[in-house]
Amino acid sequence: MSDSARSPRPPAVLGVIGGGQLGRMFLQAAQRLGFDTVVLSPAADTPAAQVAHSVVLGLSDQMPKVREFAERASAVTVEFENVSAGAVRWLGKRMPARPGWRTLYVSQDRLREKAFLTGLGLPTAPWRPVHTAPELEGAVHDLGVPFILKTSASGYDGKGQVRVDDPKLAGAAWAELGRVPCVAEGFVTFACEVSVVVARGADGETVAYPVGLNRHERHVLDSTLMPAPIGPIITQEARDMALQVVTALETVGVLCVEFFLISEGGLLVNEIAPRPHNSGHLTIEAARTSQFEQQARALSGLPLGPTELRQPAAMVNLLGDLWSNGPPDWDAALRLDPDVKLHLYGKRTAQAGRKMGHLTVLDKDPEQALARALAARWALGGTRDDSSRG
Repeated sequence: MSDSARSPRPPAVLGVIGGGQLGRMFLQAAQRLGFDTVVLSPAADTPAAQVAHSVVLGLSDQMPKVREFAERASAVTVEFENVSAGAVRWLGKRMPARPGWRTLYVSQDRLREKAFLTGLGLPTAPWRPVHTAPELEGAVHDLGVPFILKTSASGYDGKGQVRVDDPKLAGAAWAELGRVPCVAEGFVTFACEVSVVVARGADGETVAYPVGLNRHERHVLDSTLMPAPIGPIITQEARDMALQVVTALETVGVLCVEFFLISEGGLLVNEIAPRPHNSGHLTIEAARTSQFEQQARALSGLPLGPTELRQPAAMVNLLGDLWSNGPPDWDAALRLDPDVKLHLYGKRTAQAGRKMGHLTVLDKDPEQALARALAARWALGGTRDDSSRG
């Protein structure tokens, strides 16, 4: 059976590889559509495992577990790119496995991703591959300092990267990363970061959500405002480039493209995420079709849903730091603004920097939506500086 086989309909079983919050929200959306669900999870109490109808304990590189997972599912997707592309390819010969192994293969390795984007003619920050000491020397020569040295694989939320400000310290920075294959990326001065969530259906139909304006703290997404106040021309360019990426990869499912908006006014593609994205969480309340329902529709071969916003919105993340002085004051935040929507992911242990949940606020003024969301987070009792804007 190939990925083009007849698509499942409710109450067939949709499966997801990975136990995190993205898997949890996908499963909840699939269940609202009437599907049964199964998750391949590393533990029994992960956010996704808590809500799935059925759980297979294991990892995507453990073929006996993948076979057991396949026996329970009619179609499968992923909640994170760092899974075995080989396992997804194997699954795709037996059932719809979307977004597809090639999409994962390209996006889970920064060198392959950069080469793919460059091959499409899309603008990126200047970059050089680093496999050897001579290549590192060449990168220093070509890019100058400062530049960012990033591991080719397994980097996420700022992990696996080091800024190099002194050419003499480039070797030490590479050693700090374990001398694994890396991308050396030229430093870019940018005005802001934006992202576009897009989807492509099994029939090739593509849709794009409005552009989100993102603010990061310590390399972790802190807030998203949608639609981004970047003007109609840049908005259309971002959406067009994101749709170009999802089409070129022949992805079936949801994909997010992150951009730098540089000070001169142009866009540079930063990263691809081949699944729903943190910056798209506000679509649960704000959009006519959430990014998670869109993922379930694409996986099952249903027509894609409309992406227009019901109202502008903003989202702020709730990190484990908020628990440093005890449980957050949920009552205070929700009394402050009854329209605040609270999402918690079911994680039992709060750690600094760990994504524990998010807040969403809808408002006809997106800046006001962000201000209200930040005020609600402040009322939780956190110590983070919510006075800044990005």
